[in-house]
Amino acid sequence: MRKLLIAAAALALLGLGVALKPIAVAPAYAACDPGDRLDNSTADQARKKLMAAGYSDVHIESKGCDNVWHATAVKDGKPTRVALEPGGKVYPEGD
Repeated sequence: MRKLLIAAAALALLGLGVALKPIAVAPAYAACDPGDRLDNSTADQARKKLMAAGYSDVHIESKGCDNVWHATAVKDGKPTRVALEPGGKVYPEGD
């Protein structure tokens, strides 16, 4: 009877091991489409434009495939998320 319990426990653990087998994850690919054309603007240029627009404590987060810079900054004492379009327009972003 004891051998039967040990065998059952071993089979249960083997079954559990199969259930916990890692799932293969596909590699990440660039989010931009092959036809997207990125301009030569830099994070430092974007930071300077945002500061010229009245923002302080600017932290650049990313540049999108559409050449829009995304950042966090402070304006009028309030932290906010902002976006800077290639033409220079600055607008607030939601969460």
